Amino acid sequence: MDQATRGRRRARAVGAVVAAAVLGVAGCDAVGGDAPAPSGAGASGGPSPKPTPVWDTSPSSVAAVGDSITTGFDACAVLTDCPEVSWATGGSERVDSLAVRLLGRAGAAERSWNYAVAGARMADLPGQVNRAVRRAPQLVTVMAGANDACRDTTAAMTPVADFRADFQEAMDTLREALPKTQVYVASVPNLKRLWSEGRKDPLGKEVWKLGICPSMLGDADALDAAAAQRRDTVQKRVEDYNEVLREVCAEDRRCRYDGGAVHAYRFGTGQLSRWDWFHPSVDGQARLAEIAYRTVTAKRP
Repeated sequence: MDQATRGRRRARAVGAVVAAAVLGVAGCDAVGGDAPAPSGAGASGGPSPKPTPVWDTSPSSVAAVGDSITTGFDACAVLTDCPEVSWATGGSERVDSLAVRLLGRAGAAERSWNYAVAGARMADLPGQVNRAVRRAPQLVTVMAGANDACRDTTAAMTPVADFRADFQEAMDTLREALPKTQVYVASVPNLKRLWSEGRKDPLGKEVWKLGICPSMLGDADALDAAAAQRRDTVQKRVEDYNEVLREVCAEDRRCRYDGGAVHAYRFGTGQLSRWDWFHPSVDGQARLAEIAYRTVTAKRP
């Protein structure tokens, strides 16, 4: 072999080595730019450390925002808030609230706060969140939307676009102040089921005539086409609200929507207030706490 031939072969060999090195570097860049550790091993040869989960199933403090469902309205006495039985932060043993399940009874008393207001709509949520963030809670619970659908007429219901803008503003307010706080979002309850269950009680229908959720519960015994269309319109709006909650929550890594669990829960009259057949009873509050706890503590990859 002459010297020229040997030189060309050495050049090709060096070129192959350089090409392999370049490809190796490119491969490292594709997965983050650091030199890869052996498969299944850390830098010291031991198992690779698992990444810290984004969602913490055991937060150390809880703040609640929302409407009269979260204030425990009409659960203990007529026309009265009863935060002691709130599904989110109440201390009642009959409910075993989300805060109690997560923090223990003493911990819930010290490190949970309820900023929900009876009658609140989604437009009120940013203000509630602004108050809640001052406590720097590790978990914020959200249950709102029923009052946006429960209006005097279907035309007066909150438009879906406004509902989305208000919820997004609330989330932005939270994230600006507390980037790592987690959020549990409950779906809006099934108001049409509320009508079908509550109307079984003659007293309940009489109470509804006082003006409770007229868009759905007005003329409770009417079964004509106009009444059916009115109720279907409200039901569709609630479904649209829940889709907004799902979509906005899905954009935030530290937000968990209940997957429609509250909306899908097949409650009966035992879960309704005996004063208005609209708000949750103490037992209904306990069922909401169970759904929330399952969602918050679920292990996910």
